[in-house]
Amino acid sequence: MRKRRGGRTVGWGQVGQHRKHGAKGGHGKAGLHKHKWSWVVKYAPDYFGSHGFTRPGALPRWVNVGELEALAARLPEEGGLPLLDLSSIGVDKLLGSGRLSRPLRVKVAKSTESARSKVEAAGGKVEEA
Repeated sequence: MRKRRGGRTVGWGQVGQHRKHGAKGGHGKAGLHKHKWSWVVKYAPDYFGSHGFTRPGALPRWVNVGELEALAARLPEEGGLPLLDLSSIGVDKLLGSGRLSRPLRVKVAKSTESARSKVEAAGGKVEEA
C-alpha cells in the first residue's frame, strides 16, 4: 500500500468505491457471525454464547425494615407481638432502610445494626437464629 499513498483512489478504482457505508460491511456489530468474524476471534473471543449459570435461589435474599409491615399484614400474635418468621419465607438478612410504625417480633438469620435499632424503636424485637 505504501507505493499507492498520495494516489487519489489508493487502489480502489473509482473514487466513490470505498468512501461510503458499503465498505464497512454493515453498521456497528452487524455481520459478526459472518464477514466480521475475525474481529470476534481476535478482540472479543467471549462475545457469543452463554458463560456459566447462576441458580435462581443461589443469591442471598434480604428485605428492608420498610417492607416488614406489608409482610406482617395478617399475622397471628404470639406473646403480645405478631411473629414474622423471615427465614421460613427464604429471607436471609434484614436491612435497615425504611420505617416501621408497629411493633413486630422478627425472626431472621442475620440483621444489620440499624435494622435492629429501628425494630426496637417501634417496640418490637429481632431474634437472630
